[in-house]
Amino acid sequence: MARVLVGVKRVIDYAVKIRVKPDKSGVVTEGVKHSMNPFDEIAVEEAIRLKEKKLASEIVAVTCGPTQNQETLRTALAMGADRGIHVEIPADQCAKAGPLQISKIFAKLAEQEKADLIILGKQAIDGDNNQTAQMTAAVLDWAQGTFASELKLEGDELTVVREVDGGLETVKLKMPAVVSADLRLNEPRYATLPNIMKAKKKKVAKISPKDLGVEIASSIEVVEVTDPPQREAGIKVESTEELVSKLKESGLV
Repeated sequence: MARVLVGVKRVIDYAVKIRVKPDKSGVVTEGVKHSMNPFDEIAVEEAIRLKEKKLASEIVAVTCGPTQNQETLRTALAMGADRGIHVEIPADQCAKAGPLQISKIFAKLAEQEKADLIILGKQAIDGDNNQTAQMTAAVLDWAQGTFASELKLEGDELTVVREVDGGLETVKLKMPAVVSADLRLNEPRYATLPNIMKAKKKKVAKISPKDLGVEIASSIEVVEVTDPPQREAGIKVESTEELVSKLKESGLV
């Protein structure tokens, strides 16, 4: 049976209206509701389903970030993960921890934990990078199945149905492998109160990137963060001729 590593990230809740800081250095995070990245919830759910089918022996949830990330880790444990690993990165250094740095962390943990499968959300709703799964597979030189909408495991072979432009693509991978979860892979379960209580007793190991030999230093610099431009009001036209005339005036045709 496979040992599964699953990544969980703490992000600003999807229902919160994002506000840009006055100095345009980033977005306001203080006093703002956070939750687990929705695509990571799907990844955790898929790992749990593999264990329920007796295809996975253990699920290890991993999060990278400051102390507050433990709340997100406990949510994954309450959903059904067996234990957690918190890679502590101080809040003031989190901006430097981009997809490349996180992928190196996952690669080291996969080697240490002797993992057979890594399941990650296809992207985080804060940065929308969609890079960590692909980079992790590259660092480890493992097979990868991205944008998974269906996953089947038989022995050491994974069948992944992935969403591509214009349809679906089915790929077969030999384990070990990295999979990134897309929206239609499953419907995540809610953590029940008994499982929330049990999660408090599950083991969470705390380590630092240095313990894994990973340097948190990004080569990417954020120059400025701004609000999107205000959308201009449209106009109504009475006929096709008037529409074409307006389009010509605006230089669109």
